Amino acid sequence: QVQLVESGGGSVQAGGSLRLSCASSERATSTYSMGWFRQAAGGDREFVMAMSWSGSTTLTGSSVRGRFTISKDNDKKIMYLQMNFLKPEDTGIYYCVAKSSPDLLDYDLWGQGTQVTVSS
Repeated sequence: QVQLVESGGGSVQAGGSLRLSCASSERATSTYSMGWFRQAAGGDREFVMAMSWSGSTTLTGSSVRGRFTISKDNDKKIMYLQMNFLKPEDTGIYYCVAKSSPDLLDYDLWGQGTQVTVSS
């Protein structure tokens, strides 16, 4: 079973930046479609960004477009989420996700999440 472990969360003031990392136990970054979701306290899970296994296709949620960037290092088995110009509404738990099969409609692998808090 592939394990996904997020890190890099923390507290930052509005306008600041954070970089989240997602380390995988296997070569998920080079074989699985992966991405990020987030969930604010009391809110629904929200899609943030995703990248195809080849890296050729990237999807971006409308609320983060132009501010967040997704990338990965297949050799290190790590996916990143660079978050710039952070806003208080970006606060939440950020989850790393992956699809273990291209036939799946939904992401079936989830990390434990990392907290991001943006203060105004």
